[in-house]
Amino acid sequence: MSTGPLPIGTDAPDFEAQTTEGPLRFHEWLGNSWGVIFSHPKDFTPVCTTELGYMARIKPEFDKRNVKIIGLSIDPVERHAGWAADIAETQGTAPNYPMIGDTDLKVAKLYGMLPADAGESCDGRTAADNATVRNVYVVGPDKKIKLVISYPMSTGRNFDEVLRVIDSMQLTARHKVATPVNWKDGDDVIILASVNDEDAKKTYPQGWKAPKPYLRIVPQPR
Repeated sequence: MSTGPLPIGTDAPDFEAQTTEGPLRFHEWLGNSWGVIFSHPKDFTPVCTTELGYMARIKPEFDKRNVKIIGLSIDPVERHAGWAADIAETQGTAPNYPMIGDTDLKVAKLYGMLPADAGESCDGRTAADNATVRNVYVVGPDKKIKLVISYPMSTGRNFDEVLRVIDSMQLTARHKVATPVNWKDGDDVIILASVNDEDAKKTYPQGWKAPKPYLRIVPQPR
């Protein structure tokens, strides 16, 4: 049985795969960048068509943040080319990032999106058979899973939200701060609980707002 999507903090499994940009090994391809893997049950599915087009349009935003994008679909790479043409025609932008052809279901199983007994071929499988292959994973430069979001087939993903979370995580990595509910770039942030008051004073000599001792609010550092 599948144990479900890989949890946050676990190692992102390495793999070799055929993609629309040739064969790659995931960890080597990622290098020192952050990465987003977003998966699709099958080519020529309507909701995914809109997602792939939007992701292509906002790719410069991911580039700015040193984030590489890779898609996955349970279909051969050769079919991806025909789908890309449809995406360009209907969405205005063709995929400008690699798309994995996961014909043997290997990557989907590695990442907990399909059970181990799902078989070893995409042949004969429908989108409904692969309904659980609708996840977004963010992987850090340390090759750890940083974010997992699972979506139903009928709901288009919110990639603006993925960018927002990446902004938050990169801010935490640089400045030891957390971000409150509905935070957007430029809003106030919270000093991490792991930073004691003495150390916090060195970083924030002007002090902070603290409605509770554990809730220390400061302007977003740059």
